Amino acid sequence: MSRFAVQGGHVITHARSVLKDHYVIVEDSTISAITADLPPDITSVLGGPQDIVMPGLINTHTHAPMTLFRGMADDLPLMTWLQDYIFPAEAKHVNRDFVYVGSLLAAWEMTRSGTTAFCDGYFYEDEVGRAAKEVGIRAWIGEGILQFPTPSLKDPKRTIDHNRSFIERWKDDRLVRPTVFPHAAYTCTPAILSAAYALAEEYDLAFQIHLSETASEVEQVRRDHSMSPVELLDSLGCLSERTLAAHCVVLSEAEIDLLAKRKVSVSHNAESNMKLASGIAPVPRMIEAGVNVSVGTDGCASNNNLDIISEISTVAKLHKITCMDPTVLDECTALAMVTRNGARALGFAGGVLEPGRPADITVLDGKAPNMVPVHNPVSHVIYAATGGNVKDVVIDGKVVVKDYRSLTVDEDALIRECRSIQQHISRG
Repeated sequence: MSRFAVQGGHVITHARSVLKDHYVIVEDSTISAITADLPPDITSVLGGPQDIVMPGLINTHTHAPMTLFRGMADDLPLMTWLQDYIFPAEAKHVNRDFVYVGSLLAAWEMTRSGTTAFCDGYFYEDEVGRAAKEVGIRAWIGEGILQFPTPSLKDPKRTIDHNRSFIERWKDDRLVRPTVFPHAAYTCTPAILSAAYALAEEYDLAFQIHLSETASEVEQVRRDHSMSPVELLDSLGCLSERTLAAHCVVLSEAEIDLLAKRKVSVSHNAESNMKLASGIAPVPRMIEAGVNVSVGTDGCASNNNLDIISEISTVAKLHKITCMDPTVLDECTALAMVTRNGARALGFAGGVLEPGRPADITVLDGKAPNMVPVHNPVSHVIYAATGGNVKDVVIDGKVVVKDYRSLTVDEDALIRECRSIQQHISRG
């Protein structure tokens, strides 16, 4: 049995609960206790007396392999970026090796910046799962479902059967969970959306989808179906507690209330939406209505990093200025979005530190200059820290990052592989 302690001068058990000078005791994959005194039988201690210990952070919307497209097509509107640059690049360059290497890079970046779980949708997602398991990060993965050929499936008529086989391969895995991922209402027919949701119901899986990301998307779906994307999904029975809707930028008041009524979770991707000028999601209104709002970074081609700590800092400040109210989205609400809310969106027992919960833990270095002094540790996480302050990371009871160093990634070899792929892309 593996047994060790994680020490913190401040232990954030959840967003509104902080313990001073405590130890989180880890046994195998679970938190067994949180105590002020170190048990005498424990000799292995992670963290330190000045560090901030908190639940592992959860990123609910990524396209992990797109790390290899980082910085390739910046400063463009979404549809131009997607249709004129990203789709052609994917058709030309994306294969199993590309996805595997890009996902290794993403998992390395995420763990080094405090993320312990992520939800991903792309192509060749078996390779995303393989990379996640090697790095030791939890992953919810979805093979992209679209109405036209994709890099991993040339015949779109087989997309549901293709996904069923994918789900069967991963349904019993401990660290990696399958999801069902139809890309969006404008890239899937109503029949495909209905079949995808039925598949999610059959296997009791999360159903993730891009939803109402831009005004042009909403207009296109209205032209095609005489309904908005939210109305279309609701008419098909695709809105429920298992639905994880990414973006949700362009919503009416009635649609916000509908998402709350259907118990849909939302993944807010502020930095990607800002960079692509997609708009600003009405997050304070969604929270007020009772929608479970979590946070995602989106892919590195549109963000351009996977630092969830920087992302949530942006989220907290963005909505203060849009509402012209500094009390909107306080630090405790913001931290809950990347911990407990993210876990709820994925149907996961993590997101808090308490006995019996999964041992997913992030430790911030309390000796870093931007972390001194500590009047309010939760404030430090949201307004002072960056992913660069992450010192140690535990996932499923295993130490994945220790003293800033990844224990599961051959960093030099991975950098060489990524640079080789970048050179190949540059040659066209």
